[in-house]
Amino acid sequence: MLKAISNALHIPELRKKILITIGILALYRFGAYLPIPGIPFAAMLEAYQNASSSSSALAVLNLFSGGALSRMSVFSLGIMPYITSQIILQMLQAVIPSLGELGREGEAGQRKITQYTRYLTVALALISAIGYLFLFKSDAYGLDFSAMGVPEALENVIVISVLLTGALIIMWLGEVITQYGIGNGMSLIIFANIMAALPTAIISSVLTSGGVWMTVLTLLVIAAVVPVIVYIERGQRRIPVQYAKRVVGRRMMGGQSTYLPIKVNTAGVVPIIFASALLYLPAQIAVFFPNVGWMQAFGNAVSSGWINWLLSILLIVFFAYFYTSMVMNPEETADQLRKSGGFIPGVRPGKATAAYIKATLDHVTLPGAVFMAVIAVVPSIIFVFTSNSLIESFGGTSILIMVDVAMDTIASLEGQLKMHNYEGFFK
Repeated sequence: MLKAISNALHIPELRKKILITIGILALYRFGAYLPIPGIPFAAMLEAYQNASSSSSALAVLNLFSGGALSRMSVFSLGIMPYITSQIILQMLQAVIPSLGELGREGEAGQRKITQYTRYLTVALALISAIGYLFLFKSDAYGLDFSAMGVPEALENVIVISVLLTGALIIMWLGEVITQYGIGNGMSLIIFANIMAALPTAIISSVLTSGGVWMTVLTLLVIAAVVPVIVYIERGQRRIPVQYAKRVVGRRMMGGQSTYLPIKVNTAGVVPIIFASALLYLPAQIAVFFPNVGWMQAFGNAVSSGWINWLLSILLIVFFAYFYTSMVMNPEETADQLRKSGGFIPGVRPGKATAAYIKATLDHVTLPGAVFMAVIAVVPSIIFVFTSNSLIESFGGTSILIMVDVAMDTIASLEGQLKMHNYEGFFK
């Protein structure tokens, strides 16, 4: 990893991409500390502490915003409107044939899907901004925006506009990283949120949750889990593929043997992010209605406890299968093999090959999905018995996301290094 980064820094083009990525992430973290105009900082912190003491759902929202919600910054909406839009669009592709065809049309189709995702993000961010305005003015928060010195109607417009603009800026920052930087922009923003919360979580653990030794023990356990996650992430099942010999001109071509790699965790960290985003929605709706008792109870139940654990497991397993089927479609893979003259020994080309690949995918995906679900849920169960704030803030979901995003980013960097080396070879 360090060697790849060192080599990349010696190449001007890759060095520029790395600096763009770091610069965008730094700009994002700056925005997370930039407050909504018209609210004193002390009043913000006091209002959040009072509200979060009676709502675990609010703590979930703050975690996903990277702490921006507790500071009531311009980035309080966080990245969730964009991720929720992606979930909706990907599900619609599976049930609406025209959208599914659009997604398979290559780069032009993906540009259209991205455009629809942006439109939906604007709509969801606007709804969320209106909800947050009512939340900030509710009895739970009790914030007063009179310091703006404008009529109340204009206050509302300003706050909604600031929150909406912040969400759209986050979307733009993520896309800039994806296009001009290294790795996936949205994943790296989530990575930055988790890393930003780590120092505070460690300090809080030392001061309030068992002292130095418990904190050190927790960090050692986390360090021991990381290699296991890496091992599972790199695990794959290799399906042997044989290519038929054919005559091209006067030469005999083909006949070589290779394999079709199927990863244990083909979907990567997407199932966890999507599952967390869906569980985040009831929490978000609940905090918008602080005076409705049953809605608060529902939001808190979904945000923590055995209901949250059960739903997390079910959603992670579901999205693992759902996203794997989108990333690696058995019918399309079998068709590509047939067109290129490849076949799986002992399996007839066509439908039989597609069925064989699907069965293999199903068998391989299950242990990977269960592993992700266990890693995501077990730390939350441990927290119930230990009350260790480090486990609460930096649990299994955070570890999985960080490891997976780090591995994907390094893989992207190494891929661009190889491309650069090939370009140098052909020049």
